Amino acid sequence: MDAFITRKKRKSSPSPKLEETLEIPPRSETFETGNDGEESTDIKLAMLSSLHPNIDQQMIFEVLLAHEGSVEATTESLSQTTKKKTGVGAPSQTSLRSFAIGKPSIIGGLSSPSKKKTKLLARRGATLHLYDPQDVSEHTPCTIIHNFLPPEDANRLLVELLEESKTYEKITFKLFDNVVSSPHTSSFYVRSYDELDQQKYEYVYNGARLTDVRKITPQLDNVKTRVEEAVNREIQERISTCYGGKKLKYQSPKPWRPNAAFVNCYQGPQESVGWHSDQLTYLGPRAVIGSLSLGVTREFRVRRVLPKDNNTNNSNLPSKVSNNNNPLPEDTNPDASEGQIAIHLPHNSLLVMHAEMQEEWKHSVLPAHAIDPHPVSGNRRINITYRDYREAFHPRYTPKCGCGVATVLRVVQKKRENWGRYFWMCHAGNVPGKESCTFFQWAEFTDDGDPIWKGGQK
Repeated sequence: MDAFITRKKRKSSPSPKLEETLEIPPRSETFETGNDGEESTDIKLAMLSSLHPNIDQQMIFEVLLAHEGSVEATTESLSQTTKKKTGVGAPSQTSLRSFAIGKPSIIGGLSSPSKKKTKLLARRGATLHLYDPQDVSEHTPCTIIHNFLPPEDANRLLVELLEESKTYEKITFKLFDNVVSSPHTSSFYVRSYDELDQQKYEYVYNGARLTDVRKITPQLDNVKTRVEEAVNREIQERISTCYGGKKLKYQSPKPWRPNAAFVNCYQGPQESVGWHSDQLTYLGPRAVIGSLSLGVTREFRVRRVLPKDNNTNNSNLPSKVSNNNNPLPEDTNPDASEGQIAIHLPHNSLLVMHAEMQEEWKHSVLPAHAIDPHPVSGNRRINITYRDYREAFHPRYTPKCGCGVATVLRVVQKKRENWGRYFWMCHAGNVPGKESCTFFQWAEFTDDGDPIWKGGQK
């Protein structure tokens, strides 16, 4: 745990007031210290828990992390927030901003506002749980809207898809020369019967064609317009607040128009989906996805991708710049690995995965130890991911390899060299009974993300 909170500057120690309040002996008699002489994190948590017995220890840890291990700054933030609370118990969704942002810092007895932006990303091996929508938008590539639909509409859609999910299937694919099935069931929905035929006979996923493609249901169609409006609104908000008023390079300037939806059903706490980035083959670069959750609450976890480099000295590596052509994540290190951020997705919540998500982050829904049953769905969670399949990336345009399996669009994530560059490759290695060929082709796009094929732009 000590590795989660490190201090590179002035070592912190409890103030005389804290020591007096806790009635603890001098440091030399009590505190275990690390190699640099700093108190262990366990002792810091014990001190803070004794001062704030009504605050959950996980929240105390997150605030301590936000204040870079400073016990004095943490207890000041906790005390200020506690004073504002009434006698009623603490809410289930508490914003870290109420603890870590905009609080005065005490320097030499004088009160001055803290100008340093708090960094809340989880350290290696840690999981930071976020509940508040503003915390989610500030520290992840997502935004979340709670209570998105009117309750009766959310329940109607849930009931409709619970009935549909009874006939969902698990997708089969090849992984490391073994044929495996997805750890949850799913189906794919499109707007018309013409599109249904196209999806079955022209589009390819994980190296194989979908067999379970369905026409959009009445409730799915009814909700689609509201999702479209909300996602386009959130895209503009993201551009304004996070991208400096300018869209990302390769991000489409056109309105987001969902024309397909994957619906996943997770039955029970053990059904899950592992760490991955969504395929960009038909979405194009810098894709945006709207994800609606219904039924049981589950944790949606994200972690940033850190490319590796043979050079152990990363002092000259650039930090992340959102509008750069091939931006590198900040804190790039060949041995670095950031912790996970857990976003809790309750019933009737819309999560927007923004344009930096699929290239720079991975996401998952991990198995849970236990879940709270939903009054309508019981132990099941229904997740709908609305997608905008762009005409410019139709299968009739995408490159073809010699083995007869359509190519897939991917992005370099593992190595610093060519990090963020896109390429087309054969995907037959994911098809049971087939071996992939050596086809490889760099992908080129205009600044608006339109493909430039060999021989000119389509």
